[in-house]
Amino acid sequence: MTHSRATAFRDAPSMEALYELLAQSGMGPGWNKPEPSLWPAPRKNFVPVRWSFELAKPALDAAGRFVSTELAERRNLILYNPVPGNTYATARTLIAAYQMVMPHEIARSHRHTPNALRLVIDAAPNTYTVVDGKKIPMSRGDVLLTPNWAWHGHSNESDERAYWIDFLDVPTVHFIEPMFFAQYPDRIERTDTVDARSPFRFAFTETQTRLTSAPEISAGVRTVELGPPHMDTIGLHVLRFERGASLTRARTTANSIFAVIEGEGRSTIDGERFEWSRGDVLVVPAWRPALHEASANSFLLRVTDEPLLQKLHWLREEQ
Repeated sequence: MTHSRATAFRDAPSMEALYELLAQSGMGPGWNKPEPSLWPAPRKNFVPVRWSFELAKPALDAAGRFVSTELAERRNLILYNPVPGNTYATARTLIAAYQMVMPHEIARSHRHTPNALRLVIDAAPNTYTVVDGKKIPMSRGDVLLTPNWAWHGHSNESDERAYWIDFLDVPTVHFIEPMFFAQYPDRIERTDTVDARSPFRFAFTETQTRLTSAPEISAGVRTVELGPPHMDTIGLHVLRFERGASLTRARTTANSIFAVIEGEGRSTIDGERFEWSRGDVLVVPAWRPALHEASANSFLLRVTDEPLLQKLHWLREEQ
């Protein structure tokens, strides 16, 4: 077969015949590609979007009437970027989702190779995420990590519903393909150990204290990086805006998702304006300039793939 195909190539009477033989052989003419495989600057594929917690909360409440934790691994709302062919990723490398756990409900423990974290929007005392056999308290504004392959589940022992935003690097893992997932054999890790000082918890009260002494990066704007520990693929920063302060971010190859911990304001992303308030989520895809303006004292969490791009020497920023 190979010998006869080689003879056919040698005897091809025309360019059209050569193209047909190439297609039959699983090869393509690199000189005649419909699109270039290399381009001079990043393309604008994913688009800027804002998701409203004011809309997501009643949607989650409605789901609470129909979707149990026995039916679904997690009761969550995927914030997918509305570009053709995409029904999952928020940015090219990252996903965000709103999640709600009912009072006295357990979301079973599992583990996976993607890194994950969550920002607590609302949670009453005795709401926990259980990571590697320890209960970690969840309070409003806290950021909690579940690094890859760490067992984690959620236990809401309060009388109120708990809401938070999940962030994961699943799209990155999907692309590279080292995906593994396992469910905990006994539904959830049973433990009475409460670890309020867990290294996986960045309490909002402590983050606020750190921001007080952080230098300004723009008039009225301060920022701190959350860590250690640090995730290899996801970077975390909390920004504090005084009322009326603004921050301009030049184009960068890093993708960023912003979640509003407190406050209100507006962001102009590549010329498109979005109003935001507590609990909202915005995505700034790679190579899009952004201007953030606060109309009240505000705190924003920035979740970015910057560390991954730094490791691969792909991080570029306009000066």
